[in-house]
Amino acid sequence: MLALLGGRAVRTRPFTRWPVFGGLEEERLIRTLRSGNWGRLQGSEVSEFEGRFASMHGCRHGIAVANGTVSLRIGLMAAGIRAGDEVVVPGYTFISTASAVVEANAVPVFADIDPHTFNIDPGEIERAITPRTKAIIPVHFAGQPADMDAILAIARRHGLIVIEDAAHAHGARYRDRPAGSLGDMASFSFQSSKNLTAGEGGIITTNDDRLADACRSISNCGRVPGGLWYEHHVVSGNYRLGEFQGAVLNCGLDRLEAQTVARD
Repeated sequence: MLALLGGRAVRTRPFTRWPVFGGLEEERLIRTLRSGNWGRLQGSEVSEFEGRFASMHGCRHGIAVANGTVSLRIGLMAAGIRAGDEVVVPGYTFISTASAVVEANAVPVFADIDPHTFNIDPGEIERAITPRTKAIIPVHFAGQPADMDAILAIARRHGLIVIEDAAHAHGARYRDRPAGSLGDMASFSFQSSKNLTAGEGGIITTNDDRLADACRSISNCGRVPGGLWYEHHVVSGNYRLGEFQGAVLNCGLDRLEAQTVARD
């Protein structure tokens, strides 16, 4: 019988307060406030976080952005996904996995999941591929990595880009390799329910120098990385992450391992 109807409750204690924060966050936020360098182009918090997070996930590059939805969209744009292209996504995921594809003017094609893992079924990916397919976005649902060996083999056979949706998978590993380093790119989220959060935020990780430069440009109004301030070679918007969020994320990164163990 449901506890609501008088049965025994499954849980008798309230959930732990979330997010976790303390003096470290307060100190770092006040330091950022007093510095007057609140935007990432003037400050150092976001740059520091990008390097630390990318290294932790086995990647040379991390591009921090406003949220985990735009990080997917930026990854698709950097990969050259265009109008009419098809991108295979799982049928069970948060809307952003598919809506980012639509925002890139492409077509999401849904492939069913494995009922035992809730992750995309590689066999269903194969069946979903057409001559218009250009990319696959596997989701590491609830932090459990998808079957990346099988997915990458399919991608190689068909010449497809793989963008990991690792929104839930901070610190996760697949066959002793970090999530976020398995595909061509990966997208992480720092939305408030994640085990590493700044309320909002996202990051793209990659080991591909060309894709990293493209992501940096797209996230920064289409500017040429290392170029002139008013040199824009791509039509794009401002998706940069702010220094206050960077400060919180640097503190959260120090706690990530312990918090992940507690969550598990």
